[in-house]
Amino acid sequence: MQKKEQWATKFGFILSSAGAAIGLGAIWKFPYMTGMNGGGAFFLLFILFTILIGLPILIAEFIIGRGSQKEAVGAYRALAPGSHWSFVGKWGVVGAFILMSFYSVVGGWVLIYSILSIIGSVIRDQADYAALFMTVTESPWITITGFALFMLINIIVISFGIKDGIEKSSKILMPLLFIFFIVLVIRALTFEGAAEGLRFFLQPDFSQLNAEAVLYALGQSFFSLAVGISVMVTYSSYLDKKASLPSAAVSVSIMNIFVSLLAGLAIFPIVFSFGLKPTEGPGLLFMVLPEAFAQMPFGELFLSLFFLLFLFAVLTSSFSMLEIITATFTEGKKQRSRKHVAWIAGFLVFLAGIPAALSSSSLADFHIFKYTVFDASDFLVSNIMLPVGCFMIALFIIFKLDRTFMETEFLAGNRLSPAVFQMWYQLMRWLVPVTIIIVLLSSTGIIGNNN
Repeated sequence: MQKKEQWATKFGFILSSAGAAIGLGAIWKFPYMTGMNGGGAFFLLFILFTILIGLPILIAEFIIGRGSQKEAVGAYRALAPGSHWSFVGKWGVVGAFILMSFYSVVGGWVLIYSILSIIGSVIRDQADYAALFMTVTESPWITITGFALFMLINIIVISFGIKDGIEKSSKILMPLLFIFFIVLVIRALTFEGAAEGLRFFLQPDFSQLNAEAVLYALGQSFFSLAVGISVMVTYSSYLDKKASLPSAAVSVSIMNIFVSLLAGLAIFPIVFSFGLKPTEGPGLLFMVLPEAFAQMPFGELFLSLFFLLFLFAVLTSSFSMLEIITATFTEGKKQRSRKHVAWIAGFLVFLAGIPAALSSSSLADFHIFKYTVFDASDFLVSNIMLPVGCFMIALFIIFKLDRTFMETEFLAGNRLSPAVFQMWYQLMRWLVPVTIIIVLLSSTGIIGNNN
């Protein structure tokens, strides 16, 4: 059997895992979800869910992946042979497939904006940035072309594997993203009216919350950490036994919260300074940032640099989705080439994503219940598949996985006390599943009042 590929360094694994988490979730989706769900109260719930629910599940996925040394489906088969628990991994692969099908549509938008900003067609040629966003998203050919190019980049990188593809790109791009975001925050805070944006983002107003908003906050914490679809099971399967899983998980979670904080500190001061509405929705980022950069010296240059780094952050997340699909159908199968499977998987994702890509144009009037195909895919993954996936992982930890095995993996590579493992285990046993059940039932109106 071919030797399993591994991350070159623990730092590379952490950055790659952070890259899987930090992308559209933190930079694109978090600001507009926060804007539509009450600002500071949503942000506080997001932090609490990330620390108390998302982080324990992230550690659980790391334990399952590193402990089994298998990809998403194979991990559950190896740890629970002869059972039906591999369904958890299959659920994750399907979730990653659906997620990537609409995620890559937005990735295509970012790619198009990157190109337009480089050639100077955003700030220089535009005064109405909302109109530009509508042009990009409502033109079938522009959207499909961006989507196709974005998928092509993913396929090429995943074809090269872990060390030469994902890890090398993450080591360069993630630090650059952090640095540039800090520069953007500093500039945003100098705008007149920035204080109002800060109050909206950092001052909780719990009167704006309802059960649906709480569900969105929980889903956002899962979406931004990439947990619930066993992406992190696959990533951690490439990690050696010397690395500390809890410290790696904490590092990824802190970086994710930090980037979400930076996104809010950059976006909301600009939104209020220019009299825009924080409830603009998915187009918020694409309409707000050009306004800000247009007021800066060398604005077009900085805008193009930001969109390029944003593109790279989006790519590092999408790499993880295509990786889980590719690894599932190649690991342990000598007759299947990674490159061959990556191309097939990428093409199938592209075909599946076409309806989502056309949701603002040709299929704008087609709705699944009250949602367009794009919004329905987003709701399905973020608010159903991710929470349910996390719930099933918690059940696997509680009822199937050997406790001694988990403690060994948890404590390997660190000096943590067994009491820390006990605290994590109790969170997974009680708080995580109970919270997910309550939030899901509340959001559907089965319990409580969803007004």
